[in-house]
Amino acid sequence: MARRGDEGGCAVLRLNEDNARFGLLAMLILLYLLCGAAVFSAIEHPTELRAKKLWTQRLRNFTETHGISTEDLKAFLRTYEEANVYGVRVDALRSRWDFPGAFYFVGTVVSTIGFGMTTPATIGGKIFLIFYGLIGCAATILFFNLFLERIITMLAYIMRWFHERQLRRTGILMPSDHVRGSGTSGGESDSLESWKPSVYYVMLILGVAALLIACCASAMYTAMEEWGYFESLYFCFVAFSTIGFGDLVSGQKEYYMNQEAYRFGNCLFILMGVCCIYSLFNVISIVIKQTLNWILKKLDCRCCCRCTRKRLWHRNAVNPEHIKSRRNDVSVDTVYDSEADGRRMSGEMISAKDFLASNKVSLAIMQKQLYETANGGPRQSYARHNGFSGGIGALAIMNNRLAETSVDR
Repeated sequence: MARRGDEGGCAVLRLNEDNARFGLLAMLILLYLLCGAAVFSAIEHPTELRAKKLWTQRLRNFTETHGISTEDLKAFLRTYEEANVYGVRVDALRSRWDFPGAFYFVGTVVSTIGFGMTTPATIGGKIFLIFYGLIGCAATILFFNLFLERIITMLAYIMRWFHERQLRRTGILMPSDHVRGSGTSGGESDSLESWKPSVYYVMLILGVAALLIACCASAMYTAMEEWGYFESLYFCFVAFSTIGFGDLVSGQKEYYMNQEAYRFGNCLFILMGVCCIYSLFNVISIVIKQTLNWILKKLDCRCCCRCTRKRLWHRNAVNPEHIKSRRNDVSVDTVYDSEADGRRMSGEMISAKDFLASNKVSLAIMQKQLYETANGGPRQSYARHNGFSGGIGALAIMNNRLAETSVDR
């Protein structure tokens, strides 16, 4: 009965910890949004006011010069805006709904980029898009998660190989030793069995890879689209992160030099960039959660210090055991926190052995290991892993829940 009571208490502590983390993250995101809105408003709003003033002046000058009423001119411009929805532009552009154009469109749909330059105008197309996007977006998100699994496997293998060479150079690991490592002077912590690459190294490698892809793609867009280089970098981030504003869209001109090669390179760069940025977002989400845990730990330590000071101030000099019992209560309440914090702050990633043992590891298990090993080691059971902790997005939460039920069976 006591063991069940302890397990119930730990479950309550974990639930409170998750709720505190969720609330802190929500407040930080809200603060982040408010700061971003203030910065963009300060930067962009004056330009918007100048553009509106200039457009009003040009409209007045045009109507006075050509003897056209302002209402007639606005009615004509509204007609152009309606035609613009169907792909009509002032400059000659490529066809939007031939097969290559439609293929480019469905690529932006399933990748959730959604530039907005091409949209279905018919009722049938809009209805079909709902069902097509429902399946296509889910399948593409699954593809991105599987890509993350394999890229982490490759990075873990490469980093483990370099770590093994470093151990052999220092003499800790002999060339004749088995891959698992032996009981050398370095101890178990220095053996390949217990070594894990750091989550920060993986984040750095993914960031450098995404930057290299963006720089190479920007050089191509600068030459082919006649954009500025920084405009091309801006487009790469907007496209690779699947934000997809649509103010800049590649491959929309009617004719390019080496047109087929450029279209192939455009699709390839977008695919590689989206995969790398998506993987980078997953790893960054782990670092963000580690930061939240660190903040909660600091806040908890301050609260504990204040409570301890109050107890020392109001202590009973005749019965000092009262203070001791209070302290024991505090330590019991923080057992799980101290145990978990030791793992959280280690900053370790998935071991290569865990990934290279089998390629049949499921997506849910991969996401669970990705978070757990980033915090220093696996938890005791699936029941102690909550859906908020692994990966990003609703799919990660659902996969973690499915993993729990499959293990229980």
